[in-house]
Amino acid sequence: MTTTTSKPSGAEATETAPRTYLNYIAGEWRPSASGETFDDTNPARRSEIVARFQKSTPADVDAAVRAAEAALPAWRALPAPARGEIMLRAALILERERDRLARQMTREMGKPLKETQGDLQTAIDFGKYTAGEGRRAEGETVPSALADKLCLTLRQPVGVVGIITPWNFPMAIPAWKTFPALLAGNTVVLKPASDTPLSAAALVEVLIEAGLPAGVLNFVTGPGGTLGDTLVTHPSVNMISLTGSTEVGRHVAELCGRDLRRCSLELGGKNAVIVMDDANLDEAVAAVAWAGFGTTGQRCTATSRVIVHERVAEAFAEKLVATAEKLRIGDGLLPETEMGPLVNQGRVGAVHEYTEIGTSEGAALLTGGKPLTAGALAEGAFYAPTVFTNVTTDMRIAQEEVFGPFVSIIPVADYDDAIRAANATMYGLSCAIFTENARTVFRAMRDIQSGLIYINAGTTGAEPHLPFGGMKASGNGHRELGHKAVEEFSEIKTVFVSYPPVK
Repeated sequence: MTTTTSKPSGAEATETAPRTYLNYIAGEWRPSASGETFDDTNPARRSEIVARFQKSTPADVDAAVRAAEAALPAWRALPAPARGEIMLRAALILERERDRLARQMTREMGKPLKETQGDLQTAIDFGKYTAGEGRRAEGETVPSALADKLCLTLRQPVGVVGIITPWNFPMAIPAWKTFPALLAGNTVVLKPASDTPLSAAALVEVLIEAGLPAGVLNFVTGPGGTLGDTLVTHPSVNMISLTGSTEVGRHVAELCGRDLRRCSLELGGKNAVIVMDDANLDEAVAAVAWAGFGTTGQRCTATSRVIVHERVAEAFAEKLVATAEKLRIGDGLLPETEMGPLVNQGRVGAVHEYTEIGTSEGAALLTGGKPLTAGALAEGAFYAPTVFTNVTTDMRIAQEEVFGPFVSIIPVADYDDAIRAANATMYGLSCAIFTENARTVFRAMRDIQSGLIYINAGTTGAEPHLPFGGMKASGNGHRELGHKAVEEFSEIKTVFVSYPPVK
């Protein structure tokens, strides 16, 4: 049986009047033109309102874009090292406030404290990395094929950038988009997911404290469909950067394509771990449990499929089920909690629908497959860690992104069968393989169709100095993090300088 944990006691459980946050436009905190607000609630306890936010309108988005447009000339004129100093100060403030903001994020989003601390640490590390990018060469100087001529490239800002972020990494993803966009000299309109606007608001407050000028970063909250389309189609927005589902990404790409507006899309995944018959099963099980059930499976890189050699499939399944059933589930503020709630009650219904689909398709449910509503979990959006086996590649649970604590085991006969199964989806974000055979490792690095490949590790985990992104329907070819991130938000100019002698 899955272990559940109780409600926090003491100060953590004390409910205070929720703060109402405003939009941040042109250096001012402003109410929405609608005059309406919405509640940001704790997914572990639906009755707990964490904060209130503005239910903004297209008029608010327009004001934010125009503020960003007005601030652009002065900000792009500021030398890149000076912009980098602001990013560094912001990273240091986040470091100072990490534990407080992590607790705030757990209340808002639900994942355990060790995970929200990691979310914050990613933002801190990437902020420091981005600050250093302010002193890197912005282009290159190359020889010309002609005499008395110099060739070079320059990197300049795109302009006004609209950033639309999801709820699963509510600080890390806004930071790893906003920091490089600002460092490159752009101004920004940030629209966070309505399930987790508090963490994004904290990032805005940190950048203000770090000395970011008015209008350079603007912050608008509200319904994604209306505000997102307004931001994506605004004539003064030069680029959109979105992390979201593949379905939403296609819609955004279509809208941007009409105006030839640049868009960077980091989208869904149906990530697989391949377990060969020579793998260390205990290591593989531990990695799959973390990558499949960490963040309650709500990661674009979460392990959703485990492609296991048939010789070890039964043993692997037994070990994974035993691990899943020992997970301690509850409020993420409790130190013993290992898996928190889904982000909202709607996600519970969506995940359970896939349990019903898997059963109807003939897969074997080994554990989980139900909402958790007993005792301390009654008021939250909790779902049991779920494992199916005897899954085939044509089943919907092997093809569609579930975005919950849901793992499908696919038995295969050999390496070639495993690679075919791994590549048999429209996605190509993250994939891993467990094997002790060096030859197999190098073949897998070549054969797997995925932007991220892990050897003897799970499908999650990014490092700030390395590019992050997927192939196929997991994105549109752009990469985040690393030095590519700043290039992503830049225009490249090629310059030819001729200096023939005067005759």
